[in-house]
Amino acid sequence: MNEQFERLLQRAEQLISRIESVLPQPLGAPDWNASIAFRYRKRSSGHGVLEPVRQVAQMRLEDLQEIDGQKEKIQRNTLQFVQGLPANNVLLTGARGTGKSSLVKACLNEYAPQGLRLIEVDKADLVDLPDIVDVVADRPERFLVFCDDLSFEDGEAGYKALKSILDGTVSAAGQNVLICATSNRRHLLPEYMKENLTYTHTADGEVHPGEVVEEKISLSERFGLWVSFYPFSQDEYLTIVAQWLASFGVAPAEIEAARPQALVWALERGSRSGRVAYQFARDYAGSHRSRS
Repeated sequence: MNEQFERLLQRAEQLISRIESVLPQPLGAPDWNASIAFRYRKRSSGHGVLEPVRQVAQMRLEDLQEIDGQKEKIQRNTLQFVQGLPANNVLLTGARGTGKSSLVKACLNEYAPQGLRLIEVDKADLVDLPDIVDVVADRPERFLVFCDDLSFEDGEAGYKALKSILDGTVSAAGQNVLICATSNRRHLLPEYMKENLTYTHTADGEVHPGEVVEEKISLSERFGLWVSFYPFSQDEYLTIVAQWLASFGVAPAEIEAARPQALVWALERGSRSGRVAYQFARDYAGSHRSRS
């Protein structure tokens, strides 16, 4: 009888262990000394973990050309945050490949010695933002919670979670957390022509957006600092190409000679962005070195 009871007890313990393994677990703290950047990841079991980024992109502020106005705003806000002064959550919007994400990474590298850390969160995982905020709440570091290429479709769960954490709820982010997002959309949600029909006008001509439009604008308005990025002109594009070629050790005379090829490269891709300039510089520098 005792043996049967022990076997039954053992099987019950095994069953409980299996059940516990599939139940959501509290988010644990990583080794904060392992990196200056971390990624929040969901396992197949539904457990969330903060993983250290082993190879952080070595982007520097001086590497970013032709965005001096945007750089000044982001750098000033980040410095205020690192120094424990009031700072705003940040939304960087505009043309693709113009340096939005690179600017965030460059600020991380610039201010990491002063305690700045970054946690990258995918859009789909924003519903777990309160858990992330709780994990870092008592840490001495300052955390940028970063969501790249952010946009929502109607009804996505992460939309309301982000909206709540940004402004005015019980689970609002602490003093050592700043939300930073990049997007090609200024209002983060798709906009449709039919929504213009919901605008109303008063007798004196004042325009009031409808409820649907107000809802879509409201998330963006919760970011205290909006920074817009614009497509580069031809001269600005060539300046960025020259800067990247110089960083790869290409001689000034070769940089000048590469200008026509750089313009063809941009024309083939339909864009004069900083990303296209960097890609051309890598191709040009690599191919010319392989010939020498």
